[in-house]
Amino acid sequence: MAIVQPALALEEVDGIRTLEGGAPRRRSRRQGSAGRPDWPLTIVLAIATITVLVPLYVTISMAFKTQAQAVDGNAFSLPAPFSLEGFTTAWELTNFPVAFTISILVTAGTVAGTILLGAFASFAIHRNWDRRFFRASFFYLLAAMFIPFPVLALPQIQLTGLTGLDNPVGVTLLHIMFQLSFSILLFTAFLRSIPHELEESARIDGASTWQVFWKLIFPLLAPMSATVGIFAFLASWNDFMMPSLITSDPELQTLPVVQSIFQTQFSNNYNVSFASYLMAMAPAILAYLFTQRWVMEGVTQGAVKG
Repeated sequence: MAIVQPALALEEVDGIRTLEGGAPRRRSRRQGSAGRPDWPLTIVLAIATITVLVPLYVTISMAFKTQAQAVDGNAFSLPAPFSLEGFTTAWELTNFPVAFTISILVTAGTVAGTILLGAFASFAIHRNWDRRFFRASFFYLLAAMFIPFPVLALPQIQLTGLTGLDNPVGVTLLHIMFQLSFSILLFTAFLRSIPHELEESARIDGASTWQVFWKLIFPLLAPMSATVGIFAFLASWNDFMMPSLITSDPELQTLPVVQSIFQTQFSNNYNVSFASYLMAMAPAILAYLFTQRWVMEGVTQGAVKG
């Protein structure tokens, strides 16, 4: 006859786990510290948050003040009453609609071109990694990340002038070229997490390389495309040096350059200057707020091979 032994009971008293008839076993340190706040990290994040939110609050507060309130020496006080005087003056003074439209077109072209060309090149490099030419191309493109634009500014100015690209179109093309290296690095890392079996299944069903990319790979790249897009957006929208050096016509300059041109006229009108800065910052802030979920998803998925 088989002898049935009673199951050992598991008890936990004061953080110590014991088995009846067995030796006590303590929790691991990691498990015991679960749920406890990491105060040093929390303090660092709080300080970092304050350094961002305080200037943003001052910008918004000053933008909605009248000229008299803006020069009273109290930047942290709330507008009383709220005024749109600074926005209307900045709108007319800087010809904001034209500069805003040019910035939007340049940035949209940069984002679209960076995502498409980066995805094309990354797909070709990743699927042909065993070939020496594609590996060399990848490292050649990565090397371009270490060459800043000021080093190449003079030849770029000469080339765009000779080819008739000393305008927003030339600025868009240069923005795309200077964003490709980092974008290809992100796309290539993300492509490692996509199984080759998916592509093989599509090819068995008769799909061509073009169909595999557009109908299978490119939709799967959506999280990383959002990441690449927001980085390209911020770099293009906030760029001052390249448009100021490349674009020869002052009437076709982007917002950062236009604001610099009218900086002297803003010197005594703090509400106008902050209103102008806020109108220029708003698209970048909104773009990041609406895409941050995809940005974090793309970075985390691209960092680990699935």
